[in-house]
Amino acid sequence: MMGGKGKMDNEMIMPTEISIKDKKKVEKGKVLRAAIFARTKVIEVITADDGNYYLIYYKNSLIYGGKLDKIEEGTFINKAFHEGILIASPHPILTALISHVSVVSIPNKNKLFSQLQLHFSLQEVAHIATTLDSFFEKDQLIGMIDRIFFHLRRSGKFMKSFQVLQLLSDFAPSLKSAKERLDSHEFNTYHNFYHSLDYPSIVQKDPLFVELHCFKNRSHSNERMVLENILCEQDGLTLLLLWLEHENRPQNPQTIEKYTDIALDFITMEEWMLILVQVNINPFRVLPESQSILEKMIQKGNYEQAASCLFKFVHDLPSSYDATLEIIWENCDANFVLSHLDEFAPLLEHLSQTENTKQLEDKLFQLAVNMLNQHELPSVHNKLLDIEKLYPQSEVMRKINEMIELVEDPDRMMDLGDYYAEFKQFDKAIDCFFWEMELQPQNPSPVRKISKMYQNKGFLKEAAAYQKIYDQLKSNQETG
Repeated sequence: MMGGKGKMDNEMIMPTEISIKDKKKVEKGKVLRAAIFARTKVIEVITADDGNYYLIYYKNSLIYGGKLDKIEEGTFINKAFHEGILIASPHPILTALISHVSVVSIPNKNKLFSQLQLHFSLQEVAHIATTLDSFFEKDQLIGMIDRIFFHLRRSGKFMKSFQVLQLLSDFAPSLKSAKERLDSHEFNTYHNFYHSLDYPSIVQKDPLFVELHCFKNRSHSNERMVLENILCEQDGLTLLLLWLEHENRPQNPQTIEKYTDIALDFITMEEWMLILVQVNINPFRVLPESQSILEKMIQKGNYEQAASCLFKFVHDLPSSYDATLEIIWENCDANFVLSHLDEFAPLLEHLSQTENTKQLEDKLFQLAVNMLNQHELPSVHNKLLDIEKLYPQSEVMRKINEMIELVEDPDRMMDLGDYYAEFKQFDKAIDCFFWEMELQPQNPSPVRKISKMYQNKGFLKEAAAYQKIYDQLKSNQETG
């Protein structure tokens, strides 16, 4: 889910990098997250010195931005991240949200509002002012909106002035003068017009109001539908995000095809598959191209990305995917498997029904080696119990189980050391062989094994020293 508290997260997508030119200084950073709030979006960027920049966009145009130590409660940025549509790194749509621009320049603060009036209507400038309260004093912004209101009213544009007054009242609800003006008799007709919520009529006179109102109330089906109709005409990306956010989104073939077409204007098909997976839509049911896309991922060596697409839907896959699953299992990095062990369980269960036991054993061995590098034997044993249920005949699991028994048997440290050596745990093997060497100081066998372990570790000097001790003990045995 994406929304005020939700986010998209997939480690297969690289973070979006951006450079920010602020006055004469240029800072490089990575996009952490973005929030969409109707026509406005906020981008948060973390810089190399761990500073946080916030960039405000309106209709995809950078309006203003700056570095903030914290987001103040009650500001527009705070509201956007809590009530807007939230997209967190490393979501692939983040790149599309900043229009693939690698360098952005913060506009001159002193000239900002005069420049805005060249590109946007006065009502839009008033609205934009309400989004900048993290960078300007609130009283300064109220004064700006007030001046726009009085200018429009003096010009006889009473509906436009009412529209601006509504923005001011929402921005500063405790402002007594705004409330008094809003309640005056001259605006009674407009009050009735807006309270009717006759969206087709209102959108003709005040599309900004309808977009803001319907976005804030997008959890209601009627407002969501009105908003979708507006976005269909002008903002495919926000329309796509709105659909992805909706928990009860329709999943019929026509709807999926519609949003797939929109998505491919901004991201690749591979990224679209990953997004569908994250919102619990099975791409292998709704996208006819899924299998070929998965095969392309594998051809490119993106095995972990392919696995991420499959995790949730392995049980629904037909047998035609078996060969693909085997390739993914064989080639996924063991550390990746280890960090996604629970998610791999359904894939392994599917593969346990096939007869390619050698490949499975090889991967289990590699996995056990990596786990023993990071965890003690009892912990590794516990983590692999679920896999043992799937592969009760596994030789790797048999050895791990036997090692658990040998740990408690001081008379069989040589056997335990041999197992550790087999799993490339040379230091632990050395410890076992030392134990045996101390118990049987005249036995050359543990000494020879210690020498071999040091040789495997690349410690040739130590290996040579223990080889010399072994030769002497062996000679003593022969002459004795």
